[in-house]
Amino acid sequence: MRLLISAALTTLAAGPSLASEATISIDIPQLNVVEYHKPYVAMWVEAADGGKVTNLAVWYEVNNKKNEGAKWLKDMRQWWRRAGRELTMPVDGLSSPTRAPGTHQIKFDSADKPLDGLTPGSYQLVIEAAREVGGRELLKIPFEWPPKAPATGEAKGERELGAVTLKLTP
Repeated sequence: MRLLISAALTTLAAGPSLASEATISIDIPQLNVVEYHKPYVAMWVEAADGGKVTNLAVWYEVNNKKNEGAKWLKDMRQWWRRAGRELTMPVDGLSSPTRAPGTHQIKFDSADKPLDGLTPGSYQLVIEAAREVGGRELLKIPFEWPPKAPATGEAKGERELGAVTLKLTP
């Protein structure tokens, strides 16, 4: 009996699970150009005031011989200055290959890295893309963390990125 009461009190003290989820949908457009290269893409979360950076993903040419694809990461200038130059690529769980044109989704759970370290507050999702023999583009979507209700933020690129959507669920 004491064991059951103790277990019940422990469960009540812990309270309900406050896990949240963030889903990012990114459209990479097919460009009608003579020499097409898949873009390098970096995604990160930064404080609304531009402070602390939390890397989410970096898509680049990881399968290049001798990791030569990493030398072009600095073309994503904002990400490189904010966080990239401090990393030794590839980074497990962060880096992965570039993506072909189309819509791609990634999901993050608040209980897991990289979102487990976010404290409540105002942030912005930043996505930067750079393409060889192409251009560079940077998009930002502001949001509040953790979400109190389902929320959606959107941004649309002009050339290197298409529609980007951030869906938050409590």
